[in-house]
Amino acid sequence: MNFERFIAGRIHTGNNSGYSAPVVRIAYISVALGLAVMIVSVAVVVGFKHSVSRKVSGFAAPLKVVPYDRNNSYEEQPLTFTDSLLRAFRKYPGVTHVQITAQKGGVLKTEDQIQGVVLKGVGKDYDRTFLKESLVEGRLPHINGIKTSNEVLVSERLGKMLHLKTGDPVRIWFISGTSQARGRKLTVTGFYRTSLEEFDNRYLIGDIRHIQKLNGWKSNQAGSIELLVANRKQIKEVANSLYYNLPFDMTVATVMDQYPEIYNWLDLLDTNVVVILVLMILVAGITMVSTLFILIIERTSMVGLLKALGAKDGSLRKIFLYKASGIILKGMVWGNGIALLFYLLQEKYHLIKLDPVSYYVSYVPVELTLYQVLLINAGAFAVSLLILVVPSYAIMKITPSKALRYE
Repeated sequence: MNFERFIAGRIHTGNNSGYSAPVVRIAYISVALGLAVMIVSVAVVVGFKHSVSRKVSGFAAPLKVVPYDRNNSYEEQPLTFTDSLLRAFRKYPGVTHVQITAQKGGVLKTEDQIQGVVLKGVGKDYDRTFLKESLVEGRLPHINGIKTSNEVLVSERLGKMLHLKTGDPVRIWFISGTSQARGRKLTVTGFYRTSLEEFDNRYLIGDIRHIQKLNGWKSNQAGSIELLVANRKQIKEVANSLYYNLPFDMTVATVMDQYPEIYNWLDLLDTNVVVILVLMILVAGITMVSTLFILIIERTSMVGLLKALGAKDGSLRKIFLYKASGIILKGMVWGNGIALLFYLLQEKYHLIKLDPVSYYVSYVPVELTLYQVLLINAGAFAVSLLILVVPSYAIMKITPSKALRYE
């Protein structure tokens, strides 16, 4: 039988255990709330980062192969591709899909409104998964036919600004190398919403063949070749590997390179989580230190008696550390329950809403894995016990002669 664990189990901290009872209850609450806040914070930040990055990479693609001398304007330089090059991209490790795109800036004009826009041209090879998820009204354009499609998908925000409805005709004017404007009459088939201002304020989705004709490009020329990857964590790894295998006149750009302001902002959230974790650990740790001191003071007579019977200081310290670990574990059980309840309710009912204009999402997203929960629990438990090791040495100052007279 473990002597220290047995004695620790006999130390009562219930309602009739003296002045330590309310302190122990406060310790339970402190540990439970601290752990719950830590788990919820990590779940919110992970969910938020993944939700926003999924939207950005879903619309803009994780990787883009572009001409080496490409500028940063919406007027792209032509990139000439071959079937063998596309096949090589499709077989490249980590790449799951390859699609041809192009974009061109223009002016969208209705009877009483005018707005600067960017037409993103896509082909029949375009992965429409993200567009289907973002569709709020109507349908996606049909661009699989032999003839160039005049259908276009407009963002919900642009549709409201320009008072557009599905089926309405719109005229977009482009400047193609000369001062003469060239127009295209297109039909709105639906509206999408990403809640990302960068996209919703300017992008339309249409047939890439319009841009090829406007720019005088051939059918094997495009503005970029977009590559989808299986794992978002491998975007930079695949990009670095691909860079050294591209033809001399091509380069690769990651979605982080294209939208650094969004990803830099997301990276700052990691700092906030670290601050929250440290603060919660400190709060719970300080509470447990106070609880341990009170338990030792309340059991001074017991400590003196055990010392008189031959118990060593190390054994006595283990007794109170066992007792403190029991308090921590009980508080952690409640903390996990609170965090799990919040996680399930928020994931299913989206109770906490956000302004999508400011936060890119309409509600607080949560995402968490079992590994992350176990890591937070293990880290919190280990740090809390380490904090208690030094205060436990207070037992060494208790002498049996004085402790047995202590009341």
